[in-house]
Parts: sequence; structure tokens; C-alpha cells
Amino acid sequence: MTDEELVHRYRNSHETAYVGELYQRYTHLVYGVCMKYLHNEAEAEDLTMQIFEKLIQDLKKHHVTVFKPWLHIVVKNECMMKFRKETTNAKKQTKLKFELNTSVESEPVDHLQEAEEKRQEAEDKEFVLRYLQEGIEELKDEQRECIELFYIKEATYSQIVSITGYSMNEVKSHLQNGKRNLKKFITAKNDENGKDKIV
Repeated sequence: MTDEELVHRYRNSHETAYVGELYQRYTHLVYGVCMKYLHNEAEAEDLTMQIFEKLIQDLKKHHVTVFKPWLHIVVKNECMMKFRKETTNAKKQTKLKFELNTSVESEPVDHLQEAEEKRQEAEDKEFVLRYLQEGIEELKDEQRECIELFYIKEATYSQIVSITGYSMNEVKSHLQNGKRNLKKFITAKNDENGKDKIV
């Protein structure tokens, strides 16, 4: 069965054996992405297990059209959230050191600023990743198809023409309109959450 067939059967039956098959197929990929972000084998292994446990619930709720790129976004999102949590803890520790060692003023202040910048960067990236897949699912079918092929599967214009049957001009138009609608979607989410900027 394809990944998408496994997802579909799991949504209908809630039999965890289907998620187990996806785990067998993608555990090394998920672990590899976690290692890329965390650089710690034990933490990467723990997060890999947590992600597949999370999929048991998420796959019941989300309409996943293409599993592998969706999974990749989920993994990056989880890594970003863990990074954000660790950065926040680091900021608190730095602030405590600053309060306990007021005689050394410049270095703790620099550390606080660096921690705040990292926290903001992680928060912004997490925000975009969180809503990217949701935004893609809101697009018209032809826009979503072209966006997923071009940006997620990294297909060329010519390949997209061959796969979809659209003309070259139609592919370029769907990509342009899809990008514009994604930007509108994420900007709207940005405003709802009261954020100042999108990275």
C-alpha cells in the first residue's frame, strides 16, 4: 500500500497497525531530521518516538494528501518547538546568573540579548511551519497540486506539466496564485496571533 492508502485506512479504522507500518518506513528519516536540529542522539530518539505517538492522534484529525512532505513539516515543527522551549529555559538561566552576579554586567546582558534573538527566531519559524501545511490544504486543487510538486517534491516546471497535464503558462499561473494565497493565509494567521513579523 502507498503511504496515502495507509493514512486513509487508519483514518477510517483507527487501527494503529497502519501507523506502525508508516513508522517502519520513516523512522530513520524522522530520526535524521531530529539529529539535524538537536545534535543529540538520545534526544533525537526520544523525539522520534514522541512524534509517531503524536501521529496516532494527528492523522485522525488532519486530511493529509501527500504524507511524506507533511510528515517532514510536522517533524521540523516539533524540533522547532523543542528548540524554543530549550531556548526559553536558557534565557531564564542566563537571567538568573545575571541577577546573582550583578558585578559582571556586560557579558550576561549580551547573553540575554542573544537568547532573546534565538527565541524570537525559533518562534517565527515555528509559526510559519505550523500554518504552512494548513494553508496549502486551503488552496484550490490545481494550486495545491502545483505548490506541493514544485516546493515540496522539488519538481521542475516541465515535470509538473508532464505530471498534471497543465500547460506551462497554467503551471506558472497556479504557482503564482498559490504563493499569493499562501501569503494571505499566513499573514491572516499572523494577525490573529498578534505577531509583528513573519520570517
